[in-house]
Amino acid sequence: MTVVTSKMLRLNTNAPEFSLKDTLSGKTLSLSDLKSRKATVIIFMCNHCPFVKHIRSELINVANHYIPKGISFIAINANDVGNYPEDSPENMKKVAEELHFPFPYLFDKKQEVAKAYDAACTPDFFVFDGNLKCVYQGQFDDSRPNNSLPITGKDLRMALDCLLKGEPILQDQKPSMGCNIKWKE
Repeated sequence: MTVVTSKMLRLNTNAPEFSLKDTLSGKTLSLSDLKSRKATVIIFMCNHCPFVKHIRSELINVANHYIPKGISFIAINANDVGNYPEDSPENMKKVAEELHFPFPYLFDKKQEVAKAYDAACTPDFFVFDGNLKCVYQGQFDDSRPNNSLPITGKDLRMALDCLLKGEPILQDQKPSMGCNIKWKE
């Protein structure tokens, strides 16, 4: 496992449009279909990464808390499933159903969306405002699989709370950390 950090997309960057297959519904969904007028959270994640597994339950709690407030959540897996079969669309669907994901879990087979967002790791969090301008790109919180810090989602929650209140989001954002995205050769 190679541990990497986010590349930190420049703030105010426009969210690149995409259309990807949702492993839960089987439908092709686009950013235009899924975006929110308030905020949209895009998470690059996968099934096998210990960093994702570590926060997954709390991520679901965070999503369940903010979705009713008008914030959209979109999860995207861009890993090479040839070398990482645990991340296949079939297995994505199993995990999403078992854990009751309240958000779509999209498969980026060609890895073009991950490249457009300059995603580097799983998990990698991007928050866009109602105009699809990047206002946050950073970590979920300070918890990691091998430290004793509680999993709270405090950094992501702070960004979302500021957006909902119309307050500025701190510009000093800590990069996310996790497994590298498994690129095709």
